[in-house]
This record gives sequence, C-alpha cells and structure tokens, in this order.
Amino acid sequence: MMNLGNAIRFCRTQRGMTQEELAEKAGLSPSYISLLEQNKRDPTFSKLETIAAQLGVPTSILLFLASDTAELSAVDRELAEKLSFAALQLIREKSGEPSLF
Repeated sequence: MMNLGNAIRFCRTQRGMTQEELAEKAGLSPSYISLLEQNKRDPTFSKLETIAAQLGVPTSILLFLASDTAELSAVDRELAEKLSFAALQLIREKSGEPSLF
C-alpha cells in the first residue's frame, strides 16, 4: 500500500513549507492537503503532478518515496537504497541544503 501522505508531508517539510503554502501554490485547499497527508484522500494523478511540481520533486520520485517496502521487494535491495539516497539528495539540493554527493 502506498503512503502518499507521508511522502507529501516529508517533501513539504523538507522544503520548509506549511500546508497552507503548498495548498496556495497548488491551487488546492489547506484542508485537502491535510487530508492527503493523513491518507484520508487519494489525489487524482493531475493533482498529484501539481503537488509534486510545487514541491519541486518529479512525480516519479514522490511515488517512489510513497512506496511500501513490500512494493519494492522485487527491486534489488542495494538498488533500492541507492534510489532512496538519490531521491533524498534531489530533495535536499532543491531545498538549498548541501549535497552529500
């Protein structure tokens, strides 16, 4: 089961954004963002793309971060760790934190 709410919250907080700021930038209501982060709503793909764009993260990275461990079981563990590390670096670089590469 994907956990989009945690992935959205993680990326948003890494960007130093409030739910209200993300909602305004994405043209959505703060309550909708809150419900997404609580996994009480499932966004349409177009809304997910909008949210990802406002977070400065490719939609594919957001979906990867939302993946459950069981969903990644077919992926080589070392590769999954490298992908996770690269995804986190991408988020840090865009938020102004120093890169670990």
